[in-house]
Amino acid sequence: MITVESLRAVPIFAALPDEALDYLAGAVEDIQLVPGEYFAHEGDERALFVVIEGGAEITKVVNGDERVIGTRKPGQFFGEVPMTLSTPFPASGRASAPSRIARVDVTAFYTLAAMAPSVPARVAALARRYLDSLQVIAAEVPETDIRLLGPRNDVRTHRIERFLTRNQVAFDRVATEGELSLPVLETADGAHLVDPDLRDVALAAGLDVEPSRVSYDVVILGAGPAGLTAAVNGAAEGLRTVVIEALAPGGQAGTSTRIENYTGFPYGISGDDLASRALKQAKRLGAEIVVTRTVEAIHPSDEGGHLIVLDGGDSLRAEVVIVATGVEWRVLPVPGVERYLGNGVYYGAARSDAAVARGADVCIIGAGNSAGQAALFFSRHARSVTMLVRGASLEASMSRYLIDQIESHDGIEVRTRSEVVGLHGADGLESIEVLDRSAGESVERDCSVVFVMIGADAVTAWLPPEVARDERGFLLTGADAEASGAWRPDRRPFALETSEPGVFAVGDVRSGSVKRVAAGVGEGGMAVAFVHRYLALERGGVRG
Repeated sequence: MITVESLRAVPIFAALPDEALDYLAGAVEDIQLVPGEYFAHEGDERALFVVIEGGAEITKVVNGDERVIGTRKPGQFFGEVPMTLSTPFPASGRASAPSRIARVDVTAFYTLAAMAPSVPARVAALARRYLDSLQVIAAEVPETDIRLLGPRNDVRTHRIERFLTRNQVAFDRVATEGELSLPVLETADGAHLVDPDLRDVALAAGLDVEPSRVSYDVVILGAGPAGLTAAVNGAAEGLRTVVIEALAPGGQAGTSTRIENYTGFPYGISGDDLASRALKQAKRLGAEIVVTRTVEAIHPSDEGGHLIVLDGGDSLRAEVVIVATGVEWRVLPVPGVERYLGNGVYYGAARSDAAVARGADVCIIGAGNSAGQAALFFSRHARSVTMLVRGASLEASMSRYLIDQIESHDGIEVRTRSEVVGLHGADGLESIEVLDRSAGESVERDCSVVFVMIGADAVTAWLPPEVARDERGFLLTGADAEASGAWRPDRRPFALETSEPGVFAVGDVRSGSVKRVAAGVGEGGMAVAFVHRYLALERGGVRG
């Protein structure tokens, strides 16, 4: 534990009375770190960290790169800004050498402040100096290697913009009203791509679109929360791991404007941010992330394991496959909806869609948590927000905390027993026709942006018939897979194993799963534990 003598060596504590030091020694947390290990992350809840031994680096992500913006030596501390302004951490802290750091939480800090007023005064003075350096960084113009030019409300331009944003690629967006009819992607090396497909965009942005090898221990299909968690755990435990993702990391959760019920984030976290953190973690641990690729088939391999056939005919071999492909939004059943996709009608709703909602009359179709989160988020950008709900109320499908926030918000209107039956507009969406089923009449109302969140379906028809599904196409696992009649081995399947040995299913694509981010994360971690047990059986070894 941290001793009084250790604390007295810290200049800010040196002159404190014995009573205050005795209290502090019993209240602080003693954290011992290896080089590179983080003790605080940007966005974390506030605390004061004091370097007792070793050293620390203060880092911040600037223009997509993590930059060291300061250091701390023994006797110095970090967290002065959050403590002074009651805000989350504006930067991260990690050990630069084997280190010992004392963590003073909020309660201990204010108790100490009452005993020794010189402490908060000194902390506040250092906070002012630190804020000056952060202002310099914030004033820097982002350096980007990619420019996207195209009409503001063009469906193809919006698709590329969303793809780059969700793949954490920094770019400049240039609106070209009346100048260009097609999107153009410009790169720093002079490339000029006219109306590129997403594979070309990925290549231009330096994203991986090809696996680096032909054989892996684990191939994970889908980079949502479940798939990324499986990648983190698999790579951390030494398994050769690759994730195949059709679009971008984050899955359906990546289109959520805010996730407020995920443990460890008291102020909530957006789907984009959660996906970004998980992606960086998976890559740091050695997992490969391949985007813009789909899997067309899975077959038994002549060499053992499974042969995974990618679009274009490329193939991989893996001893284990984890299916984490999630679900796809259901299509809005309104005639002519296709002509407004990306130009007024959008499936899902991410923070990056704030630009299309700015100053607009926005309608959100759906009554789940994602719809509620989107309504609250876009109410800060749109002229008006209306939720259209087929049912009689929100209670059946939305968490209470969201309902309370929506009911107390003057800028959000909820229309129950209502549905969109028509879309109107020449060059883009201008109005919608809403059927009020209680009154039995339709009303046309101004609306230029519609976000559709009316449920989702599993897309699993491409899997071989040996992988059993329920009546809605979700994959059966564990006891359900065994009872399906398709299970062949003389052992029981593992809890997340499908009816095809060595093929596991996690997250929303799994029959009976809880459709929550935390549940998907848990299943992703559990799957890797079962993978080890499966490999031990196949290889004839024993894993301790």
